[in-house]
Amino acid sequence: MLSIFFGCLLLVVQTVSAGNPPSEAAGQQPNIVFILADDCTHWDIGCYGSVDSKTPNIDKLASEGMLFTRCYEAAPMCSPTRHNIFTGLYPVKTGAYPNHTNANQGTESIVQYLTPLGYRVALSGKRHIGPEAVFPFEYLGTKNNPEFNLVEGFLKEVKDSKEPFALMLTSNEPHTPWSKGDASQFDPDKITLPPHYVDTKETREAYCRYLAEINFLDGQVEQALALIDKYGFTENTMVVFASEQGNSFPFAKWTCYEAGVKSALIAKMPQKIQPGTTSDVIVEYTDLLPTFIDAAGGKIPEKLDGKSMLPLMLGKAEKVKDYAYSLQTTRGIHNGSEHYPIRAIVNDRYRYIWNITPDVEFKNIVNNIGEKGTLWYKSWEEKAETDKNAEALVKKYRSRPEEELYDIIEDKWCEKNLAELPEFESIKKQLRNELMKWMEECGDEGLKTEMEAFEHMPNKNK
Repeated sequence: MLSIFFGCLLLVVQTVSAGNPPSEAAGQQPNIVFILADDCTHWDIGCYGSVDSKTPNIDKLASEGMLFTRCYEAAPMCSPTRHNIFTGLYPVKTGAYPNHTNANQGTESIVQYLTPLGYRVALSGKRHIGPEAVFPFEYLGTKNNPEFNLVEGFLKEVKDSKEPFALMLTSNEPHTPWSKGDASQFDPDKITLPPHYVDTKETREAYCRYLAEINFLDGQVEQALALIDKYGFTENTMVVFASEQGNSFPFAKWTCYEAGVKSALIAKMPQKIQPGTTSDVIVEYTDLLPTFIDAAGGKIPEKLDGKSMLPLMLGKAEKVKDYAYSLQTTRGIHNGSEHYPIRAIVNDRYRYIWNITPDVEFKNIVNNIGEKGTLWYKSWEEKAETDKNAEALVKKYRSRPEEELYDIIEDKWCEKNLAELPEFESIKKQLRNELMKWMEECGDEGLKTEMEAFEHMPNKNK
């Protein structure tokens, strides 16, 4: 089957390079369905080890395809992440590195790359990308979640026209306020909290609401897969699910810890990706667009930052890259610090984090919202008055050293900072040098780049 598959891809490449639409080969091109969650820490999904979460459909998808254990994203926030996925370029290169951002005019996206290959490219759900000239999707609705009645209409059309399609289903779950799903499925007294949470009644109740919304997300995955099957696309469709950055509890979203920038990634393609397989290879969201182009039979532009994961998925490669990189731009986020730039790199064992302005307090909508603030976080602060562990966690969330280094194999929650230990100096130096190379390649000038964030935020009141 693999030889037939690659033969089809070669035929498509030859046809497109000749300047003709891939007419006869179009029936053989795989469809692409990409499902993206919103603010979901990957460890809170069943197939990634959660003992409390209820995600039967995502878990089933993993059993039918390949589960990636080392997928990373370039930024722990929604807007730069979505720009990064759809452009295949690191955030500073497109200008889309703050939150609530726009890519530079002239940037190309998945639409410009797949349309010439004969694909209809559509998106239903959360956008958080711009401008529309860069992302001229067929937008199926205006809501912040997939509108499955419109998705079904789209699938009927492509079924009749026999056009290959790339469909982005972008959820808004489990983003706060954690108001969807049935929280009564979860017992606050019995759930297991991550070790870097302050254990309070309010935290447990909030975490149950969050788990309920992940269960709601799982239902969206079920709807999507059911429609793909209903219209007979299952056997010729690459389905990819990703969880986006971590949740808005501390040390996840808005941070470059493992819980912030490490993502669930699952890929299924019947008769091509072996079911029930796991990959521990480092990959990034930047690699998604090259993978989609490769699967569609196109030539991957050299200007893209990512590499195709397709050979890895098909068992033809053992490695994609040695490092994954991330950055956090705090300037411009809701209730955020005036500036708090973070840069990070990870290899097969260690995560190095550079907090560029460690003298500044790290603030966001969780810990900087005043008297009417988040109840569960206020319970952290109250407990910190009498509990040393709670005090340390609250302090770490607000104030961090310039450099952090973690052994992510032994310490996945990034609790023990090794940066000041002499025996890790050479590892720290090597990772720091690689990080600086990446920043230079991207045109990232650290604090200067952070302070220019407003220039890339069209709705920001300057």
